[in-house]
Amino acid sequence: MPDALIVAGSGVIGRAIALRMAAAGWQVRVTGRTRLPVELHTAGVSFIATDRADMRRELAAGIDLLVDCACYTADHARTLVELAAEAGSTVLLSSKAVYIDAAGNHANSEVEPRFDGPLPESAPTMPPGNIDYNSRAGYGANKVAAEQVSLDSGLPITVLRPSRVHGVGNRRPREWVFVKRILDGRRSVLLRRRGGGIVHTTAAANIAALVETVAHQPGTRILNIADPDTPTALDISRTVARHLAHDWTEILLDDHPLGNTPWDSTHPVTLDTSAATALGYQPVGDYATTVAAQLDWLISAARSGDTSGTPPTDDPYFRQFFDYPAEDEFLAGR
Repeated sequence: MPDALIVAGSGVIGRAIALRMAAAGWQVRVTGRTRLPVELHTAGVSFIATDRADMRRELAAGIDLLVDCACYTADHARTLVELAAEAGSTVLLSSKAVYIDAAGNHANSEVEPRFDGPLPESAPTMPPGNIDYNSRAGYGANKVAAEQVSLDSGLPITVLRPSRVHGVGNRRPREWVFVKRILDGRRSVLLRRRGGGIVHTTAAANIAALVETVAHQPGTRILNIADPDTPTALDISRTVARHLAHDWTEILLDDHPLGNTPWDSTHPVTLDTSAATALGYQPVGDYATTVAAQLDWLISAARSGDTSGTPPTDDPYFRQFFDYPAEDEFLAGR
């Protein structure tokens, strides 16, 4: 029986990978500092309580697949390389945040990037850096540094670059901006730029499918991973409303302060995934198909009062999307 070790595997991406590999007959171990999600335990996944700083090469000795879901810096990557020396195939989760446009703007810049089309893996990236990886300027730069350390090792390490990940267990479930509105009984949804913004989505389940593909084809490479379709913010709002059987009036605004969403971009941000497809990767499904499980999870958590499954009311990221008084004032004046 082949075996897999998933570093920091209790989050949205690690959870999807563990479930897929276990279902495929793999023996799966997950490391982390928190307990194993119930569904992973039920699937036969085992848990190793350890911090990445305490991991040793013997932990990965002889394993067939190593996956690192929390490799954010060059130092993290050096730890990964030590483990990867013992593994048959290794996967490092990076991010589309590494890409820059012709002016040097990136996903976390003050100025939105403007890309000419779907981004291939060869597109320019930020210079590597080591400032705080939790900062807007540091996140992508540290990911680039981690990628370089891993790829320069010459080991069979595959770097995956997803975008706007969704799935069960997501700590930042962006679809909450619509789910919460529905739970709050809002009868209208306001969408800036007429809901035309596109920032490519990536299902954790589709990441897991690609991980299984590269597990059987070890190599040193970079692969983009995203859903096979590119839904707009309007498409996403409709998908959520349809899944939750909710009717509301769509207020499509032009360039207006209200109606912002996590997918609200002036210019499309999409990934070219042809390199993954060339390896034989097949997506689990499109956005609407794969996001359903996350929507059900969010609704269940909200209705059961499980605050660990929904963002807190004072979350600064989500607070900006729920200015109901300003919306009501705008609607009253129409």
